[in-house]
Amino acid sequence: MAARPTGKTIVTTIRPRHLRATAALAALTLVTAGCAGAGSLTGGGSDTVTIAMVSNSQMTDAVSLSHEFEAENPGVTLKFVTLSENEARAKITASVSTGGGEFDVVMISNYETQMWAENGWLVDLQPYMDASEGYDAADFVPTLRDALSYEGSMYSAPFYGESSFLMYNRAMFEQAGVSLPENPTWPEVAEVAEQLHSDDVAGICLRGKPGWGELLAPLNTVVNAFGGRWYDEDWNAQLTSPQFRDAVKFYVDTVRESGERGAASSGFQECGNLLSQGQAAMWYDATSAVSVLESPDTSTIAGDVGYLPAPSMAKGDNGWLYTWSLGIPTSSDRQDDAWKFIEWMTSKDYIAHVADELGPTHVPPGSRLSTYELPAYQEVSGPFAQQTLDAMRTADQANPSLDPVPYTGIQFLAIPEFQDLGTRVSQQISAAIAGQTAVDDALEQSQQYAEVVGASYRNSAG
Repeated sequence: MAARPTGKTIVTTIRPRHLRATAALAALTLVTAGCAGAGSLTGGGSDTVTIAMVSNSQMTDAVSLSHEFEAENPGVTLKFVTLSENEARAKITASVSTGGGEFDVVMISNYETQMWAENGWLVDLQPYMDASEGYDAADFVPTLRDALSYEGSMYSAPFYGESSFLMYNRAMFEQAGVSLPENPTWPEVAEVAEQLHSDDVAGICLRGKPGWGELLAPLNTVVNAFGGRWYDEDWNAQLTSPQFRDAVKFYVDTVRESGERGAASSGFQECGNLLSQGQAAMWYDATSAVSVLESPDTSTIAGDVGYLPAPSMAKGDNGWLYTWSLGIPTSSDRQDDAWKFIEWMTSKDYIAHVADELGPTHVPPGSRLSTYELPAYQEVSGPFAQQTLDAMRTADQANPSLDPVPYTGIQFLAIPEFQDLGTRVSQQISAAIAGQTAVDDALEQSQQYAEVVGASYRNSAG
């Protein structure tokens, strides 16, 4: 876990946006790239395609099936570097932004893709897609396709996609005689969480682990729901505004009073384990969690999970939009073979094969519309398929909050500085969850961080 920040400002290079994207990402992430991770960062031999990916369950499945790709593509050897989410973001960004060439395929997201395409760091995949018979890029969920495109071309291909929703243990609800409406508000959720909380069961699990892609993912959607925003249209920081403060205080109070033990170190994996093992009544998080919750191999409540939309407040339709996708750095000298791997791992055939070989609960969800037409997947996805697709289709990265903002992104801000800014702010709020600081103090410090970044945008605009 990263140390809590102690300074009053962020060390941020103030430059025009295009130059700032290249320099700041490299400088900021190289600092964090020293953490040890699985795999080597040295490239393979001349016939080796080196792939950096996140060590989530669906990606692990792809690694287990990769021998089939090698059998179908003689002469191509795959080398995987699997990392935790925070490590993956830091190391991949450090490599790609400096043209290091360690990786031929990188697992990135809709946060990085458009920025990196604009900077010339990624290979345009559209010609590959158009030349690949049966690949059918038009089958990707439209919001994901748009989020991974720059100037009309896709620069990464989605492996799985997700929004966010509220998941709950139906048997636990029934036994306690509690319920929630079809479109719950956050106070309604908090009330039920308080009723179901006990020494043995968390009323709700919410991420508290520091990281811009950890704690801030769900928290930012709560901020949006409350009508908060990070910046106004003139890049003035708003982290101490009443709406932002109310949202953060609500989140912190809810998880401290009715949430899981050790919430300040809980992330996606920890919350998934708690709900799937009957140790939490609710969990608000990614729709992709269904792969864990609905698998009898990993979940004691498979088939007994309820799903509701992301809770609302002043604003509705608060589900986020995210995808783990695969791109090719322009520094790779194995681009054609790299595409062959991406084509294999993101194709309709791969998804159908996973359903047949590993079972439908292992299918990477949310990337292709055709996935929801597979008979095997339809059998298990009934309770959550429509909720997932509805949330992804209504996710609007251009208008994340109630009032206009100068950035895009729902659970993140699509600016280069957010990797550092978001991590620093998340450390402050995680400390509040741990009881190490007050919410107001955490937000005062976070406001100072945000003001530095906002000033750089105002200065470059002027």
